Amino acid sequence: MALLERVSTLVRANLNDLVDKAEDPEKMIKQVILDMQNQLLQVKTQVAIAIADEHLLEKKRKEHEQEAAEWRRKAQMAVGKNMDDLARSALERAHSHEQLAAGFAEQAEDQKHEADSLRQALRKLDQKLSETRAHCEMLVAEHRRAKVVGRATKVRTAAGPSQDHAMDRMKSKVRLTAAENAAASEVMVTETLEDKFKTLENEDKVELELRAMKNRLALPQS
Repeated sequence: MALLERVSTLVRANLNDLVDKAEDPEKMIKQVILDMQNQLLQVKTQVAIAIADEHLLEKKRKEHEQEAAEWRRKAQMAVGKNMDDLARSALERAHSHEQLAAGFAEQAEDQKHEADSLRQALRKLDQKLSETRAHCEMLVAEHRRAKVVGRATKVRTAAGPSQDHAMDRMKSKVRLTAAENAAASEVMVTETLEDKFKTLENEDKVELELRAMKNRLALPQS
């Protein structure tokens, strides 16, 4: 059956190889799971149909066996009444039903094998689907982690040694500017102190000169 062949292909599929060959692994993984779910649903449907057909064939076999037994009973009754022609006709009908019963029994046996094959395929596919789901979660996580690492590597590559040199130069420039500002501050502080001392000296000169003027005029000192 084509359905069993497709199931067999899915069961044998190597998910790692499929992921390695896929342009978009996550999309491919989702598609594989979706295909398995669809095939699983089809197999379940076919199993149900096969079991129903098996029961129907078995029912037909029993019906024809019962008919054959009934015609043999009638043939026996006809023999008891010395009605050989009627007995022969009844036996012919019995033989016909027996042949039909044998045919239905053979078909029922074949249907049973087919149903068993479908049941086995269903169990394998169901197990494969469970394993694949768990495996897919791991593969998706690995794929996403790989993409993050790849982006980080690209960023580091884009930065490169030249970016590091530029950063070093910028740090050196910042340090130099800070040193210059500190030196300028020290200079500003020194000049301010000198100005204060000059002011004091000027004040002293003014006071001395004022006292001298008062002495010359013999004025009281303040």
